[in-house]
Amino acid sequence: MVKCSLCRRNEAFYFRRYSGEYLCRKCFAESIENKVRVTIGKHKMFETNDRIAVAVSGGKDSVSLLHILSKIEKEFPKSSLCAITVDEGIKGYRDEAIRIAAQNCAQLGIEQTTVSFKELYGFTMDEIARKTREDKLTPCAYCGVLRRRALNIAARKVGADKIATAHTLDDEIQTFLLNIIHGDPLRIARSGPVYKLKHHELVPRTKPFCEVLERESTLYAFVKGISFQEMPCPYAGEALRNDVRNTLNRLEEKHPGIKYTIYGSMNKIRQAMEKSVQKTPLERCEECGEPTAGKICQVCLMLRKLRSL
Repeated sequence: MVKCSLCRRNEAFYFRRYSGEYLCRKCFAESIENKVRVTIGKHKMFETNDRIAVAVSGGKDSVSLLHILSKIEKEFPKSSLCAITVDEGIKGYRDEAIRIAAQNCAQLGIEQTTVSFKELYGFTMDEIARKTREDKLTPCAYCGVLRRRALNIAARKVGADKIATAHTLDDEIQTFLLNIIHGDPLRIARSGPVYKLKHHELVPRTKPFCEVLERESTLYAFVKGISFQEMPCPYAGEALRNDVRNTLNRLEEKHPGIKYTIYGSMNKIRQAMEKSVQKTPLERCEECGEPTAGKICQVCLMLRKLRSL
């Protein structure tokens, strides 16, 4: 029997290849929770009296984050936690996810608010995918922009001081590489654990899972018996991100720890770019009044295009 490298008592069930550690279930779960605590503290993500809105989709990462933040929040009685869920309108997929998200919120006694694409924009994601079948942009490109706006609107609605999203380390390095692939490296300066652009109608976004591997986020959910949606989004396979994800997973399998190496390089590049890239102040969109870097926000440009199709 292989013993846990940390407690030296319990039987190990997981070998963390990038660190060479054998971990029992208890020590593994605690290592993820501690990593989130350290990340929050290191990047000063929250204040002690913050109202934090957790973006909960029903997937493995968001429900794992919800459970961990619920546990941490109990240590800070002046803070409060709520959940926001976006219904994109994907038949046969999103209904199950919303139900699972609601079950987890009810289990933890956390208030949940749901907003929908149809309610906000007049289109479901299924309708958008049908309208843009010949478009060079994938459904994921539309969804990402519209989801970010929906989360901000929902967070303002519930009076949140911060939004916590469950972007994992995998998500961060995928986005880093995608920015390079798409020829838009300057976007790297705007990424990071805490969104730094400020506007009175923009609720700051934080990423407490940014140093947690996606694989370990999934394993945490299994170890803690947390229910989550296992079905992948039907549109995800069309995105370039999926190819980048598969490539990184193959590299990690062959060279354990390479994802953390890329993440470290990304942060060094981002910090260097932050000093040299001029920040564009956020203004109000001339059409909808929401925060934007240009005269017309991306959401309005997308909706204008969709209405013309």
